[in-house]
Amino acid sequence: MQVTETLNEGLKRGYTITVSAAELDAKVEQKLLEAQPEVEIKGFRKGKVPMAILRKQFGQRMMGDAMQDAIDGAMNEHFEKSGDRPALQPKVEMTAGDSWKEGDDLVVSMTYEKLPEIPEADLSGITLERLVVKADEAAVTEALDNLAKAGQSFEERKKGSKAKDGDQVVIDFKGSVDGVEFEGGAGEDYPLVLGSGSFIPGFEEQLVGAKAGDEVSVNVTFPEAYGAAHLAGKAAVFACTVKEVKAPKAAEIDDELAKKFGAETLDALKGQISERLEAEYTGASRAVMKRALLDQLDALVKFDLPPSLVEAEAAQIAHQLWHEENPGVHHHDHGNIEASDEHKTLAERRVRLGLLLAEIGRKAEVQVTDAELTQAVLAQARQYPGQERQFFEFIQKNPQAQQQLRAPIFEDKVVDHIVAGAKVSDKEVGKDDLTKAVDALDEL
Repeated sequence: MQVTETLNEGLKRGYTITVSAAELDAKVEQKLLEAQPEVEIKGFRKGKVPMAILRKQFGQRMMGDAMQDAIDGAMNEHFEKSGDRPALQPKVEMTAGDSWKEGDDLVVSMTYEKLPEIPEADLSGITLERLVVKADEAAVTEALDNLAKAGQSFEERKKGSKAKDGDQVVIDFKGSVDGVEFEGGAGEDYPLVLGSGSFIPGFEEQLVGAKAGDEVSVNVTFPEAYGAAHLAGKAAVFACTVKEVKAPKAAEIDDELAKKFGAETLDALKGQISERLEAEYTGASRAVMKRALLDQLDALVKFDLPPSLVEAEAAQIAHQLWHEENPGVHHHDHGNIEASDEHKTLAERRVRLGLLLAEIGRKAEVQVTDAELTQAVLAQARQYPGQERQFFEFIQKNPQAQQQLRAPIFEDKVVDHIVAGAKVSDKEVGKDDLTKAVDALDEL
């Protein structure tokens, strides 16, 4: 077996791997010998099938296995000797293509981009500020008010009262496009809260001011990205009959409200709210501090980046942002999305930080435990109620999916490792200050 370098340019590497016909034949022979004791063919006892017959019957399949084993073995040996770590799966091609035949040497080309050498990062100078927010009485009261609104009921207004924003109207409706009623466009005794955004944009506003007994024609246009393709972008008319107009009535903030939300008493509910708010503040503060840490890390070291990783990351960023800008499109049949220079700049930062954090974590021997991965799987499985078992089985059989769950855990543990050795000062701020700091993350 011979490995010859054909490309050495920056991080790009290319090699020709040659496996002689004799080596391949020896591998096939070895595989046939290993299989012989278990083979049964009519006319021969188990394990007594002659080698010539075995080769005739199974030789071609064994040759394919031998070729794959030879290539895999040569690649593994090469990476062990060179110390190269490919950024992505190496591209391997047979140079002879379909013209290869048994008795020929096996010659394949292998190309890849190797991961760069990551310079040692001096973490001793990292200084961080941790924003600390207390769950004060005003924040707890605000949360209680929101819970009271969530648990609100509706009481019928006086006869002849006009519906206001926030009121609930009970309506019958029938929708039509070009005078023809369409499937799914009708309902009876539907309780609609005006201003809730439950219906098509422009629908609810046209019912403000209506009274019980009124007949209202609501004219709307379905969004271009509407889920039902036959209605997308179409103008429609809904014939609505207002049957009742009801005013909202917030729930009383008392022990009964507490019981609705799983607490024994109002004081117990306040305690739960305070704990939840503290946890939310801590999480938000960590996100702000993590961004500050990444900004400092990004300026610490510079090194060449594998173009393939940057291109893949830029494409993913462009794809994700496109879907955020087009929330009504859930499929991926939307043509090619070009990555902009801004996407590529962000991709370079992400790839550089990803490689740096991976190197810091490797040297610090940071590991993701099985228990931590299981917790991540459980959390993800909750998003698929009724299909938890199928999700678990999918994760178990899919190493790539496991890695996608493992990666953010590993990153957070590396961040914790760096923070533990950094100079961190606490700064008490108000909730509004923390909110502004979190909002600023999206602007960067």
